[in-house]
Amino acid sequence: MRLAVFGLTVSSSWGNGHATLWRALTRALAERGHHVTFFERNVPYYAAHRDLVHLPWGVLVLYDDWDVRRVQRSLAAADAAILTSYCPAAAAAMGQADVLRVFYDLDTPVTLARLDAGERVDYLPPGGLGQFDLVLSYAGGPALGELTRRLGARATAPLPGFVDEDVYRPHRARHALRCDLSHLGTYAADRVARLRELFLRPGERRPGLRLLLVGALYPPEVTGRPGLRTLPHLPSAEHPGLYASSQWTINVTRAPMAAMGHCPSGRLFEAAACETPIITDAWPGLEEFLTPEEEIVAAATCDDVLAALDMSPSRRRRPAAAARARVLRAHTARHRAATLERLLTATRTGQAPARRESTGTSPPGDAATS
Repeated sequence: MRLAVFGLTVSSSWGNGHATLWRALTRALAERGHHVTFFERNVPYYAAHRDLVHLPWGVLVLYDDWDVRRVQRSLAAADAAILTSYCPAAAAAMGQADVLRVFYDLDTPVTLARLDAGERVDYLPPGGLGQFDLVLSYAGGPALGELTRRLGARATAPLPGFVDEDVYRPHRARHALRCDLSHLGTYAADRVARLRELFLRPGERRPGLRLLLVGALYPPEVTGRPGLRTLPHLPSAEHPGLYASSQWTINVTRAPMAAMGHCPSGRLFEAAACETPIITDAWPGLEEFLTPEEEIVAAATCDDVLAALDMSPSRRRRPAAAARARVLRAHTARHRAATLERLLTATRTGQAPARRESTGTSPPGDAATS
């Protein structure tokens, strides 16, 4: 198939999780014989930190203003067009396309939380999602029903996080990044409370702990703490080195995603693929992706985190190895590319995609070798 994707960014991993996912997914789609043209608005804060200038396995179109003819030519040649969250400019172009129309919300819980708050969500078309043949959601579980009930989606399916298995694998630790506990993620006000309890308080309780916080936009009241090292940005190519240098890494989920559940951060899969022991806050549906106590440590309090840090090296290696095996079995870019291919094919042939609440195991045909 020829696919036209209108996305937030694939060229820059600065302060977002979209680029890493799209790089891996577009390459995996190309391996399966599909062609992707990716349209990305050329914005200054991504351009200043651009770490990919072209797609070796597809076409990257960076635009300042719409080249209407270029877009129309791409859509005329495409079998399907995919519009993603945080890409408002493309909605009008999609409305004119005589192709399979797909909306992929990579931020579903945030989208629904903003609607709950009465906010205008500019990347949603004014008429909702009823114009799309298929709506994909980064979150599964109840989010799928909400997209139908509140936004008129006609057919929905989960397409959750995953890992680029060719990039994220066990690496040699880097001395400059060595730490007892790391956290990788951009600042978000709605996860500060959990970040304090699960990441900052352990450092206060044990001043000798080496903590490393990697992410942009953190205010001084978070970063200005003894024993805490901070990096505003680490290119995605260096993430495996960070994980390898961490005795443990911790995932702290944004509040809307934790409340809705069934929405794993891609960081979970990346750390697992690097065989780094992971601590996470608990949320509904976690076990669909990684099993608590067997493959990951779920923590609710500072004491839970400290108990994990006290594990012997041999004990913490067991869940790390199990998590890597689970991720390579079911949560790679190649698995998601196979799923997307299956969903697009079913939608094109008039077969409504089966809505699945659980994504912890691979469905028929959802395998990298299929």
